Amino acid sequence: MSDMRFTTDHEYIRIDGENGIIGVTNFAQEQLGDIVFVELPEVGKRIAKGEQLATVESVKAASEVFSPVSGEVVEANAALEENPATVNEDPLGAGWFVKLRLTNEGELSGLMDEAAYEAHLRSL
Repeated sequence: MSDMRFTTDHEYIRIDGENGIIGVTNFAQEQLGDIVFVELPEVGKRIAKGEQLATVESVKAASEVFSPVSGEVVEANAALEENPATVNEDPLGAGWFVKLRLTNEGELSGLMDEAAYEAHLRSL
């Protein structure tokens, strides 16, 4: 069983102990096109579910990324500042955005599992 959950806006969260690793899905990075800049939050920032987590600029447009759950940023992926294209190359791996310490694990139940997300993609 996958430890990943998804939003309808194509963000993902992968659970790692008490933290969640958040990024955008492969579908999202394909829709954005070549990503040229990623703005991430400061470590220690508290973010509520649905609040803006990051900004992504691509050759097509700038987009906001929203947090799928509430928590405190414990790490931002500084490697994306040097190479934002990592999001295009490996969105579910090295292209993660932040690690968030979850403050309400119950919010995870409102997110889609992998099968539900795949069904969501087929409905688009």
